[in-house]
Amino acid sequence: MKIGLAGKLAGAFINSKLTPLIIVASLLLGLFAVLKTPREEEPQIVVPMADVMVRMPGASSKEVEQRVTSPMEKLIWEVPGVEYVYSTSSPGESMVVVRFLVGQDQERAFVRLREKLQGHFDIIPPGASQPIIKARSIDDVPVLALTLHSDKVDSVTLRELASRLDQAIKSVPNVGETNLIGGVRREIRIGIDKAKLSSLGLGLDELINALAAGNVQSPNGRFSLKNEEIVVKSGDPYRDRAAVAAIVVGASSGKPIRLDEVAKITDGAGEVENYVFYGAGPSSKDDARKVLESAVTISVAKRQGVNAIEVVNGVLAKVETLKGTLIPSDVTITTTRNYGESSAEKSNELLFHMGIAVISVTILIAISLGRKESLVVLTAIPVTLALTLLVFYLYGFTLNRITLFALIFSIGILVDDAIVVVENIVRHLRMPEAKDQGVLKTAIVAVDEVGNPTILATFAVIAAILPMAFVGGLMGPYMRPIPVGASAAMIFSLLVAFIVTPRGSDQNPQEGKFGEARPP
Repeated sequence: MKIGLAGKLAGAFINSKLTPLIIVASLLLGLFAVLKTPREEEPQIVVPMADVMVRMPGASSKEVEQRVTSPMEKLIWEVPGVEYVYSTSSPGESMVVVRFLVGQDQERAFVRLREKLQGHFDIIPPGASQPIIKARSIDDVPVLALTLHSDKVDSVTLRELASRLDQAIKSVPNVGETNLIGGVRREIRIGIDKAKLSSLGLGLDELINALAAGNVQSPNGRFSLKNEEIVVKSGDPYRDRAAVAAIVVGASSGKPIRLDEVAKITDGAGEVENYVFYGAGPSSKDDARKVLESAVTISVAKRQGVNAIEVVNGVLAKVETLKGTLIPSDVTITTTRNYGESSAEKSNELLFHMGIAVISVTILIAISLGRKESLVVLTAIPVTLALTLLVFYLYGFTLNRITLFALIFSIGILVDDAIVVVENIVRHLRMPEAKDQGVLKTAIVAVDEVGNPTILATFAVIAAILPMAFVGGLMGPYMRPIPVGASAAMIFSLLVAFIVTPRGSDQNPQEGKFGEARPP
């Protein structure tokens, strides 16, 4: 009898010592993929976007549109890969939002945009600034928000504490952009007395130059002392009102003129840009008031392609080490957004339901074919899923609701190959001629008998699912893990059905029970 591809694979591995090693190695690789693959709620979709801003002080909206926005739009449309251009013209400012095609390389897209604009600086109208390009991406969305609040510390001091904490957070690996929201900035305001300035023969330009020159610190050398290197710097940036007031802005009749002689200097809170309050609900039904405290929120984004959970845990661990030193005891820090926690919770929940699906299929096989047959299927499914998870890791996918749904969806179709092979082996072993030709040969013949139909059915499913991976637009990369994961799972399930599943037939022919080991 001529044996086909399926029978040859079964014959090569049915009694091989490599088969258990393949099973163990597959499971370990799957565990490695689960631990190393970044976890997120949604899949990563690369949609390069950028804001192009041009300022033209004093110009009206119509003038900005005609002289800045319209010419800039025409230039941007010439950049390869641009899909949409949105523009806004306002008094003194033009902003154009550029969106490239989904899947475009971000770095190359932004380089093309920058080169196009830089090559046409000559058409910038007088009075307009050069274009400022600010890249946008899905990773700008914060993964963590920490809110500092206190009923004893004022909003100015709270903002200063948050600014220092923000600098410490930026030192955590894989932290991307951070922003401060709320609080009041500390400002030193200078109200110039034009009459005094003019009477002393000084101009506004001289005063500005003196302020700029005094707010500089520069290195002047270094020397070694006691096995340490010490850097010598000159100058001292402005720290308080007294330092600003002492700046010499000129001279009159051989006497130096200080800034506080020609200006009123105040050190205090600046203008409020946005408000953040942290509130507690009413303590009782009779007390309908809400207690609100001044607050400042630090939003933290991650770098592209890194694990959100690791970034969040790293930032929270860093904050814990700063309590009592940088963060005083009368300031409370509350986590108001934790994307890493929600990502871990949802991914773990999906993994749990995937385990339930595996157990449900195993119980169904146990009821239909038998307990030991179900154990063979119970081994085949985790091996297939483990190898599929490895494909996700190597392909650059993250563990999110779409990739895990692809695995759960795959369980229903990948188990077919193992069921077909197991059922046919059981059927052949129950035939009278099985005792004459031996268990191993019977199993090989059984696998080979259903080999070609199983291969055809598997590739038919792949042919129906895989074209979904080539869908364009935003929906394409969002749904791509489903066809990629399902196709990989089907291929692995086919190999597992021919390599791992027949191993269960290595049994005592006198017992006639599938899955029992032969006595030595």
